[in-house]
Amino acid sequence: MKNLKLSLELSSQLELQSEGETLLLSAFDVEQNRVFFASSANVIYAVQLPSSHQVRALSGKPVLLSHGEPLALEHGDCITALDYQMEKEALIVGTSDGYLVLHTVDCNTTEVVGKVEGGVKCISSSPDGALLSVTTALGQLLVMTYDWEILYETELDPQLVDDIHCQNSLVDRIDGSYNNEIQSCVSWRGDGKYFATLSGLQNSSSLRKLRIWERDSGTLHASTDSKPFVGSSLDWMPSGAKVACSYDRKAEKKCPSIVFFEKNGLERSSFSINEDVETDVKALRWNCSSDLLAACITCQDYDVIKIWSFSNNHWYLKQEMRYSKKDGVKFSWNPTKPLHLICWTRGGHITTYNFIWITAVTDSSIALVVDNLSILISPLALALMPPPMSLFNLKFSGAIQDISFHAKNSVNHLAVLLSDGSLCIVKLSSTDIWEQFEDETFNVQPCLPNPTFNPFWHLTWLDSYTLLGVSHREYSKHDNQQIASSGENGFAHEDPMAPSWGYYLQEIELVSPDNCQGSVTSSGWSVKCSRKMSVDGPIISIVPNPAKSFSAFVQVDGGSIFEYSSSLTTKASSREQHFHRLDYDNVFPSSCPWMQVVLVSDNGITKPLIFGLDESGKLHLGRRILCRSCSSFSFYSDSEGLMHQITTHLILTTRQDLLFIFSMDEILHGNPEMQIENCNRGGVKARKEENKNFISIWEIGAKLAGVIHGDEAAVILQTTRGNLECIYPRKLVLVAITNALIQRRFRDAMLLVRRHRIDFNVLVDYCGWQAFIKSAGEFVSQVSNLSHITDFVCAIKNENVMETMYKGVIPLPSSKTTSGLDSMDPEFSHLENKVFHVLLAIRKALEELIAESPERELCILTTLARSEPPALEEALGRIKMTRELELIGIDDVRRKTYPSAEEAAKHLLWLSDPEAVFEAALGLYDLNLAAIVALNSQKDPKEFLPFLQALKQLPLLIMRYKIDLRLHRYESALRHITSAGETYYEDSMKLLQSNPELFPLGLQLITDPIKRKQVLEAWGDHLYSEKCFEQSATAYICCSCFQKALKAYHACGDWKGVLTVAGLLKLEKVEVLQLANELCEELQTLGKPADAAKIALEYCGDVASSVGYFIIAREWEEALRIGFLHARDDLVSEVTTAATDCASTLVSEYNEGLEKLGKYLARYLAVRQRRLLLAARLQMEDRTVNDFEDDNVSEASSTFSGMSAYTTSTLKGSRISVSPSTVNRERGARRQRNRGKIRAGSPGEEKALVDHLKGMSLTSTAVRELKSLASALAMLGKVETARQVQRAADNFHLSQQAAVKLCEDTSSSDTIDENSHTLENYVNKTKGVASFFSSVLVV
Repeated sequence: MKNLKLSLELSSQLELQSEGETLLLSAFDVEQNRVFFASSANVIYAVQLPSSHQVRALSGKPVLLSHGEPLALEHGDCITALDYQMEKEALIVGTSDGYLVLHTVDCNTTEVVGKVEGGVKCISSSPDGALLSVTTALGQLLVMTYDWEILYETELDPQLVDDIHCQNSLVDRIDGSYNNEIQSCVSWRGDGKYFATLSGLQNSSSLRKLRIWERDSGTLHASTDSKPFVGSSLDWMPSGAKVACSYDRKAEKKCPSIVFFEKNGLERSSFSINEDVETDVKALRWNCSSDLLAACITCQDYDVIKIWSFSNNHWYLKQEMRYSKKDGVKFSWNPTKPLHLICWTRGGHITTYNFIWITAVTDSSIALVVDNLSILISPLALALMPPPMSLFNLKFSGAIQDISFHAKNSVNHLAVLLSDGSLCIVKLSSTDIWEQFEDETFNVQPCLPNPTFNPFWHLTWLDSYTLLGVSHREYSKHDNQQIASSGENGFAHEDPMAPSWGYYLQEIELVSPDNCQGSVTSSGWSVKCSRKMSVDGPIISIVPNPAKSFSAFVQVDGGSIFEYSSSLTTKASSREQHFHRLDYDNVFPSSCPWMQVVLVSDNGITKPLIFGLDESGKLHLGRRILCRSCSSFSFYSDSEGLMHQITTHLILTTRQDLLFIFSMDEILHGNPEMQIENCNRGGVKARKEENKNFISIWEIGAKLAGVIHGDEAAVILQTTRGNLECIYPRKLVLVAITNALIQRRFRDAMLLVRRHRIDFNVLVDYCGWQAFIKSAGEFVSQVSNLSHITDFVCAIKNENVMETMYKGVIPLPSSKTTSGLDSMDPEFSHLENKVFHVLLAIRKALEELIAESPERELCILTTLARSEPPALEEALGRIKMTRELELIGIDDVRRKTYPSAEEAAKHLLWLSDPEAVFEAALGLYDLNLAAIVALNSQKDPKEFLPFLQALKQLPLLIMRYKIDLRLHRYESALRHITSAGETYYEDSMKLLQSNPELFPLGLQLITDPIKRKQVLEAWGDHLYSEKCFEQSATAYICCSCFQKALKAYHACGDWKGVLTVAGLLKLEKVEVLQLANELCEELQTLGKPADAAKIALEYCGDVASSVGYFIIAREWEEALRIGFLHARDDLVSEVTTAATDCASTLVSEYNEGLEKLGKYLARYLAVRQRRLLLAARLQMEDRTVNDFEDDNVSEASSTFSGMSAYTTSTLKGSRISVSPSTVNRERGARRQRNRGKIRAGSPGEEKALVDHLKGMSLTSTAVRELKSLASALAMLGKVETARQVQRAADNFHLSQQAAVKLCEDTSSSDTIDENSHTLENYVNKTKGVASFFSSVLVV
């Protein structure tokens, strides 16, 4: 579904040396991009084809300066064959006298390398350049190497050769010429293994045979039957699939046909050229990519070059160029550029056509496929019809050369330029009524007939009645006369300063007929006026400006772009006022034949963006390259964009067969270039990680044919075979759904979700489920299909799919886009259960807005069953109500609006777990309803009937108690069993003991004092067994169980509680003293000597033991106070001795800690310095990580991560293997056990050293003990000892803080200064701050 468009036409005149001289033959030099021509005067002309940077210069120089070199041939001898030999960089020339001449153009040397009898008719080189085939006028075939060694010689057609010899022997040859010659041509297959020949008598219509020869041996591989082949029309497709020939069918009174043969000589297919009977096919040529076949055809009034393409088993005539018969046009494809065609006339006029393939699908998703005289029209929004099928056809009087489509306000205009220069205008009605045109063909007559062969291309609509195109200046005079006379009041304007040669823009204003009625109208159009504006260089593309009426962007070869403003709508007279050259950032760095301009919105500001695709596959946005391997691109507009005529997304395919979709916000403010590059380079693994951003095209070479905009959100691809594939990319579908949600088109959003199998939660999560709750009523009213609503309800889940499943696919809505939606109500902001509240809102909307019906009731049951948690009891309650109506037997209207109880139960069972529904029915204490549920859930009656019957025989409260126990509803069970009376008190106690969490409720329900104490005691026993001793003691005290309370306090170590309960028990003094002594021993064992000291002093009266316990607890001030209180000098002396010994010990410990701190710090600095040196050495290595392949990088990284800071590695990884998972688990376990240890050389040694230094800081307990010790020593007169302790502690504290600060500074630095990064410097800095102990004790 594509058309062949002429992008650039370059015409020039070759200046021949003599009058009457004509060009006969050509040969192509691929390396230097030049063409050689041989003339009738035996002159060789070398013409350099212009490159892209020479095109502008050539457009102003119509005459090609080529130095002709005449060949020194004998009188009467002439050139009959020409080929270029790449290895020798010379031409091989064959003459009518049979000479083979090697002519070097650059050196202007000529060498005769051989002669054949009868004269040379054809010279053809093999594709690999190793062999040369030569045919003679006597029917001989010679195959030789380029060293002129003949491999073999054979006759083309032995019978024909015998006839020629016989006829020529009867004629007296005075000058050595022959009256009867054999005309022949040779064509090689692309791989050079075979070649084909076609030979016959010159100027004879006798039957001929196509022969296939083997390259190496010259053996005849295959031959056809005698057919009416046309002379030299033979060419083998470069891909090798088939050989193209032509049939002369004048005997059948039919026009010639193109025929295709296989290698075995069998005819495969054919098609008619659709011309007059007298038409002749002069030549056939395939392009180098084998997708285009060109033919030079001689008609009655003109010569024409036709170009066909093949797709879907149909041959399409895509282009036709007409020439006058006197020109004698010939052509050749560029051997390296498949879409470059070179034509020349006998008089030396050379024209180069540069074609491009463009999609036949317009911006409004209408396919306009060119096929000979017809345009096949198919609106893709109605149906996908791959050509040659179509909805209807427009048939014209001539072959179609260029078309332009314009759609505005439901009116479509089509401009068609025919190969004879005629212009046709067709007005089509809105596509809504095109279905009535199915299979119809409309004949269209030209509105502007032009008998001349005017090269006019790049036809573009500026508005509904203004056309713009490109043509050559050499035709301007004649064109003006034609156009001025075409309309009744028509007139033409031409730039007075225009040169006599070059390119110009031609603008035509049209007038529609007065009675323009009907769905398809083409007659009555006329030209009101026309104007021509010259341009500086050849134009390769024109696109209308969507942001401005009567304006277009014109691209000149080379990438320069200027904006053209219509000359028919302004009064400006100067050329500069119509042309505005764009700035540097908005032009392309190279020629981009595929150019499109779209209107986009950037933060509310609309502006045009110019995209261009060059021949190398680079997609440009101005000078910015979006993709370096693009094969096709298109644009999509969502429903919002269609209303404002704004494009929202770019779609492109790459040569790696990936399809990307980018929003315009991503193009303007993102980095799509990097994303595409990563996917193209990353391989399969990287593509799987980024699979949300692209689609892998399943068929190699498929390209974008078009898109269907709006809610359809379809992308149409055409494969190389020609069939159409329509896909719905997830990203575009989500865009369509979210746009429908923003516009509150809930029904459309629901249909899109169902059609494309999108998660229903998108409808809720995109704008937030809290906002959806407020729109639930409108949602239900619009959808109104209860089946669809039921599906929606079943799919709701407690998950935000916009943050999980579809995260990153489309952006979340902004405040501007959701301005039309209800804002979130504060009363819903605290809600968390999405499923419960959304289904609750849907259920309320159903009850309020939908009329009662069985379907509505089932939908409501669905909302109850799918709620979280499921509201099965409420659902069964509704079923119970229906069942009660059935039992009453009233046949009223309301009864008919509900489904039967059995049907409702089945529906509920289908949505929920049958066992859960059965238990919910039991929970309603309705045994009959439970039986209905059990029967419909296919339970075995032997299982549930005895159980239900046993329940039915029990008293009501006991029945409910049994049901509650089965359903594990223990609170309800306790309420029912306590309400059943005193008889079931034991059952209540068993229930409480088996479910201790019910004790608080049991105390509320049981009011008898005695039974309450039993409940409290049982609760205390449970708490004691759970080792909750303090709580159990409280429970025991509440029920006056003091012995158990004493035991509980003793177990939890609460000596105050123990002694208090002892008082409540009124124990004897001896028993209390014994209990106190036991507590002292236990507390000392538990490491609480301070508490033991208090008991010994207060309950035992043992002052000495109390002071001893305080000394053990290092409560020096308290021990000294007790000694002085009781005037015990011996105890004061004991405290003095113990304090002095403790001070000495602390001074030793602080000095030892200071020494260890210095060692750890020195080790840390050494480790840090070594690690920095290793990092610097790795950075200096020649091979960096970026030089490795991705797999090697990851392997090297994983290998190095297990090394220590001192391990050296060659990065080869040859001796390092990945450990099994069991070894990794064992290693992890060892690391867990060794955590906290410092292992020399380990990767974590540096961090472990820092953590250890931080952990050496003094704790709050140590500070408090130090304060107490220093104060006590000062009171005892040991001031010097106190000063020593304080000094040692202060030095240790300052050194530890300085070491930590030093580690923090060096860990964040890449260098270590041996002079500044020392402990002494940091200690001096730390001394500037107030000492930690100066605020504790001043000595």
